Amino acid sequence: MIKIGIASDDGKNISAHFGRTMGFVIFSIDNNKIISKEYKPNTFTGHARGIEGHSNMSSTHSSIIEALKDCKAVISNGMGRRIYEDLRAAGIEAIITTETDVDKAIELYLAGSLKDNPDSGCSH
Repeated sequence: MIKIGIASDDGKNISAHFGRTMGFVIFSIDNNKIISKEYKPNTFTGHARGIEGHSNMSSTHSSIIEALKDCKAVISNGMGRRIYEDLRAAGIEAIITTETDVDKAIELYLAGSLKDNPDSGCSH
C-alpha cells in the first residue's frame, strides 16, 4: 500500500501554495485503487504556524517531511523550489500540477498522466 498527499484548504480543491495549505488529503492506495481518504490539518509548516520569512525558517523542512514521510508523493498547485528539492531528496515525489480538483488529480496520478510542472513553483 502507498499513500499520496494532496495539499488542500477544503478537501476538494488543490492549494495554490504547498506550505500555506490548511491541510492535506491523504489517499491510501492498494493495487492502484483508493482504499481510504482522510484530511490531515497542516500544523507542521512554518507558514501554517504563522512563521514567515527566511530568517524565521529552519534551514530544512524537517517538520513537513516528517509529517508526510509515509507518502510516496505529494501534489500541490505551487511550492518553493527548496521544499520541492527537499521532498525529493527525502524520497517523496513532489508534483506541481495545474489540475485544481483533488479527486481528479488522484485519478490522473493513478493513471500515470498527472503532469509535473516544477518550473511553475513559487520563487522563494
